[in-house]
Amino acid sequence: MTDKTVVVIGGGAAGLMACGRLKERVKKVILLEKNDILGKKLRITGKGRCNVTNAAPISEFFENIPTNSKFLYSALNNFTNIDLIELLKELGVPTKTERGARVFPESDKARDVLEALTKFAKGKNVQILRAKASGIISENGAVLGVETDKGIIKADSVILATGGASYRLTGSDGYGYKIAETLGHTIVPIKPSLVPLTAKENWTKELMGLTLKNVSVSFFSENGKKLYSDFGEMLFTHFGISGPVVLSASAHLRDKYPCKVHIDLKPALDNAALDKRILRDFEKFQKKHLINSLEELLPKSVIPVIIRLAGVNPHKETSNISKEERKAVLSVIKALPLTVTGTRPIDEAIITSGGVRVSEINPKTMESKLVKGLYFAGEIIDVDAYTGGFNLQIAFSTGILAGENA
Repeated sequence: MTDKTVVVIGGGAAGLMACGRLKERVKKVILLEKNDILGKKLRITGKGRCNVTNAAPISEFFENIPTNSKFLYSALNNFTNIDLIELLKELGVPTKTERGARVFPESDKARDVLEALTKFAKGKNVQILRAKASGIISENGAVLGVETDKGIIKADSVILATGGASYRLTGSDGYGYKIAETLGHTIVPIKPSLVPLTAKENWTKELMGLTLKNVSVSFFSENGKKLYSDFGEMLFTHFGISGPVVLSASAHLRDKYPCKVHIDLKPALDNAALDKRILRDFEKFQKKHLINSLEELLPKSVIPVIIRLAGVNPHKETSNISKEERKAVLSVIKALPLTVTGTRPIDEAIITSGGVRVSEINPKTMESKLVKGLYFAGEIIDVDAYTGGFNLQIAFSTGILAGENA
């Protein structure tokens, strides 16, 4: 154990992991957290269930990190998903693996993960201070201490783990970027990722709150090139669309807006099978109006929208529906069309894309190449991944690596 004082700024996923490693290595660790509680964002991840990592081989992680994946090679191999799962088990939080190799605590409670990581971070030589850092003091290119709203703290090293700028209510207001920039670091412009999408069409308001499961969603450029497709769950909102498949799509689409979306409401049925099903329902409800004849096939609230987009009279009896009209309804069910105009604000994003430029950070240690004794961990760095637990693993792995080296 070295006779050093290290300050960790930010008590989220990355900061807690950094403290857990530091307490074994240095004489004194000071964790600065401006919120009244630690891990505020961690508490709400995965709808309160906390998708801690992904069970895929580490080699597959890089395929799921569209931004600067090579930079994370050392961090992810130094502390892997297997290492994390083992650590959580040792801390009393066994995990389980679900669809898409997503890993959750067996209890389905993010609080259990947070309590375990807080336990990992705490120690006799760890001081948790409720304070906000306003700057890092440096001289001759080396860290000397941290300025806070409760005074100056001398330090031999500092780990900046302040998170991004998404979910501001959790304290991620982007102040870490300003601190890094003041020290000469370049901040790659930040943008929302894993974020709901806005739509041009107003009919999404009629369907607000409707969740669709087991649908296929495809995104196309204005000239018809397929940009991305996914299968799973989505929902309609007053501004457009959200839900797991949409959040994933936002990370793939980046700035490719506006774009077209086709939602296949019945992906398990090809056109011929769906046509037979519609004909069967029409025969069963032949005296009913069209609008009342599809309720066994589709959610009730979406039926008026589909019929309107198909250009068919909703009050026509099914026995009088022509083949062309039936095919028009079928085509909308198989490709419900929307125009995506952009994303919701960064406040509503799960992840921030952008941050401290990776070329200014040593990937083997997480130390700044510009300021000796300054380290980075987590979302403040210009790396981000798709959904599925990859982003949290990045936070854990970079936190551990920074803690081992600071």
